[in-house]
Amino acid sequence: MVVCVCNALREHEVREAAREGATSACQAYRALGCQAKCGQCVPFAREIIAQERAAA
Repeated sequence: MVVCVCNALREHEVREAAREGATSACQAYRALGCQAKCGQCVPFAREIIAQERAAA
């Protein structure tokens, strides 16, 4: 599933960034070499990161 249209980020990429230590959307985007642009994706990215952190 696409999380961020602006950066063409997929859910599995955000999940991987979270598993590698990203604790916020900004950290995940930085780890993936980009930054949020329009911001519409940030709440979804936060939810994905929270799920990964809870599962760890």
